Amino acid sequence: MKKTSYILTIPLLSFVGRVQAKQPMPNIIFILADDMGWNDLGCYGNKYIETPHIDSLAKAGVKFTQAYSCSPVSSPSRAGILTGKHPGLLQLTNFLGGNKLDKKSTVLPAKWKPFLESTETTIAELLQSEGYKSALIGKWHLGNDKGMNPWEQGFNYTRMIGKNGLDYYNYSILTDSFIVDYEDNGTHYLTDKLTDYGLEFIENNKSTPFFLFMAYTTPHVYLVPKAGSERKYLLKYNENITNYQNPYYAAMVNTLDDGIGKLVQKLREDGLLENTIIVFTSDNGGVSVEELGPLPTSILPLRGCKGSVYEGGIRVPAIVSFPRVITENKVCDVPFSNTAYLPTFIELLGIQKPINNLNAKSIMPLLIENPYSSYIQDTLVWHYPHFSNQGGRPTTAIRVGDYKLVENYETNKIELFDLKNDVSESRNIAKKSKKKVAELYSLLTEWKQKNNIQLPIPNENKK
Repeated sequence: MKKTSYILTIPLLSFVGRVQAKQPMPNIIFILADDMGWNDLGCYGNKYIETPHIDSLAKAGVKFTQAYSCSPVSSPSRAGILTGKHPGLLQLTNFLGGNKLDKKSTVLPAKWKPFLESTETTIAELLQSEGYKSALIGKWHLGNDKGMNPWEQGFNYTRMIGKNGLDYYNYSILTDSFIVDYEDNGTHYLTDKLTDYGLEFIENNKSTPFFLFMAYTTPHVYLVPKAGSERKYLLKYNENITNYQNPYYAAMVNTLDDGIGKLVQKLREDGLLENTIIVFTSDNGGVSVEELGPLPTSILPLRGCKGSVYEGGIRVPAIVSFPRVITENKVCDVPFSNTAYLPTFIELLGIQKPINNLNAKSIMPLLIENPYSSYIQDTLVWHYPHFSNQGGRPTTAIRVGDYKLVENYETNKIELFDLKNDVSESRNIAKKSKKKVAELYSLLTEWKQKNNIQLPIPNENKK
């Protein structure tokens, strides 16, 4: 394990006592969907897509209505989850391979690092030092040079997607050192294959604490459903359902839900469910533009989608279940970012050596308290100084309380929204709320300067 500096934290002793008292350390399963929209699940009000197993997790634990990704695109979000650090601090602010330009724009994209530094400490490394076995199954998307691979970042068991990560019937799975473990030729649907690996890992590690990072690609385009699974959704189309209805997208999400059901059933059969923390979320918002085919999903009433710092690109579903400790049927509307998961695991497990310079805080009170009296809402920042494939532009946003400020680097335009009364961000109140604009803009400027944030570069060819 790489050298890391640490600081001491004081956990919530009563809660840690409940976690550890006469019990083995809890297992952790972190399930990450890819490009899933905020309202693509039954428990979030979707009347078209069937997700009974994910809905059951929500009933068994906490469903968050204002959970956020720290970035509107994949790689930065995954880096934030695994390290607990904002992508801007890591200078990993775009998805790997994201080099889109707009020569007509007044700015060029900011400089950035297309990899997660090998010197960063991941959740897997931290838990490995506590005796956990860790697995990465599915999408990595954080770099493949020496020191940057999952098997060099704390994962004991790796089944990483190799070729054709967007093709659900023509892909390869790699083990440690890029050994091909499996190559598909149109027979085994990728989502099911990843679930099978997850079941294998649980079976082989059920006698020791484990961390399973299930990084599914579903429902990322291409929209390739499991053979035959789309039939019921083609027949289910109903003009009275207000949700956008794409049968191929719905079938993909349904297959993901089936896989999650199998993982939960395996835990139940092995007597592990009560002592397992399960997190379900998405890496960023869904895609509500035509990309590599027809429109995948709709995120209305939210504005924007993947690649945008407006709510549609960053607000995500998030569910946490831990039957032994968290009470059932909780719904929490307190905003938080996915960088909070690592410090939450640190506090939950009572680990006394968390990572130095951690800039996110634990959401433990949101899991165990109601009302959440000891949790002070965090200031949230989203920094995307790039051009996205879905039409996103170089912007940064900050949220304090119910107010969100958006800074556009091409036009120098400032927008201010009151999310409590305008979740669709349709009314810019910057002109009539100058004091609030000054407050948030000052905080954002301070954040950028303090953390040496990389900004878009003026385009000298375009005044």
